[in-house]
Amino acid sequence: MGGYNASHLQPFILVGFSDRPGLEVILFAVVLVFYVLALVGNAAIMLVSVLDTRLHTPMYFFLGNLSFLDLCFTTSIVPQLLWNLWGPEKTITYHGCVAQLYIYMVLGSTECVLLAVMSYDRYVAVCRPLHYTVLMHPRLCLQLVTMAWCCGFVNAFVMCPQTVQLSRCGRRRVDHFLCEMPALIAMSCEDTTLVETFAFALGVALLLVPLALVLTSYGAIAVAVLRIKSNAGRKKAFHTCSSHLTVVSLFYGTIIYMYLQPASSYSQDQGKFLTLFYTIVTPSINPLIYTLRNKDMKGALRRLLGWEKGGGED
Repeated sequence: MGGYNASHLQPFILVGFSDRPGLEVILFAVVLVFYVLALVGNAAIMLVSVLDTRLHTPMYFFLGNLSFLDLCFTTSIVPQLLWNLWGPEKTITYHGCVAQLYIYMVLGSTECVLLAVMSYDRYVAVCRPLHYTVLMHPRLCLQLVTMAWCCGFVNAFVMCPQTVQLSRCGRRRVDHFLCEMPALIAMSCEDTTLVETFAFALGVALLLVPLALVLTSYGAIAVAVLRIKSNAGRKKAFHTCSSHLTVVSLFYGTIIYMYLQPASSYSQDQGKFLTLFYTIVTPSINPLIYTLRNKDMKGALRRLLGWEKGGGED
């Protein structure tokens, strides 16, 4: 591994989309709009999940945590990205880059595990409805969320030091708009086989294992739904799970493609747009997916805004 010296601590240049000045202007406007949507949407979900006592259930506890993650996830990336897109200044300090990498990896890894936890919650709700409140008690919910955060921190504290200590032979240009692990590994001038192997192993543990748990949960849910005789019952079960399944598909689909491929085959342009999607677009549309398909959440938002005096939701 490369040692720390004066050149090692020099600022990085985030190339981003600087080779396409016309695209930068358009992206600035698009990213700003999606960021505002992410801030407003996720903050609203967190607020109603806390303030509305009808939403003090495991499902909304996990959803509130997901919104908090998405809010922090985008905020760790977007302000720097907007600054870079706005003008010619593309640099980020060495310590700023390292901090961004750590925060980004902690939050991204935590979200991978949290989505699996949420799928288990949906499994219990559909397949064990009579025992739901007993099985998903508050202490277990807190333990599951804590486990997700611990996985995120372990991943970051294992992979980040290995990534930032790679020798770069004076290279400072990161062909990306953020300090992302594949881009930093790809710019190294030494053999990165060991680091890539570690990254792949942790990627399997934090991406494929949670995804396998998600698929197992939804496989059991599908079997349970097929056994429901009434159309109304099937429809209710479908609505219980469809929002989460949509979010899972959007998040895992892009992030698995990004992280479970060797750095040598890493496509910079494709990587940039995929990263834009799962770090900015997905956190922005998650609140819309959950609120548009969820009567309880829509009712809570109306009550919070004073558009509805009361009344239950199914």
